[in-house]
Amino acid sequence: MRLSTRTRYGVRAMVQLAEHYGQGPLQIKLIAENQDISIKYLEQLVTMLKSGGFVRSIRGAKGGYMITKPPDEITLSEIFSALEGPLFTVECIENKEICVRSQDCATREVWAKMHEAIMGVLDSISLADIVERSLELQKKGGKRSDYQI
Repeated sequence: MRLSTRTRYGVRAMVQLAEHYGQGPLQIKLIAENQDISIKYLEQLVTMLKSGGFVRSIRGAKGGYMITKPPDEITLSEIFSALEGPLFTVECIENKEICVRSQDCATREVWAKMHEAIMGVLDSISLADIVERSLELQKKGGKRSDYQI
């Protein structure tokens, strides 16, 4: 299983916005430069995040984007869902009726446990947690974290 660039880049952008929470909006050009993401692709991601209610735009010369809630109130699972849709390892986890074997399928139990484990991790990590870890890494190495997950 691989994470898409949509998710990886979207989370990185959200972390940068979380780092600046309460300090005013960030311009998309600055986020794109800092995260090595093309502006056009980042605009698409921000549109999805805006639709999900996680960012808002501010117009004007000092405008840009801001997160809509405190970083400790936004979990990775919420961001993933906004960018990718429902997170299921296989379709039968979400809808048993999709497969005639779901009632007696031993592998479905494995996929369900895998789903629960993934969601447990994503639900337990907030943007604030990642910002805190980023600051720790910066203190150790003197460099800015690149937010790879």
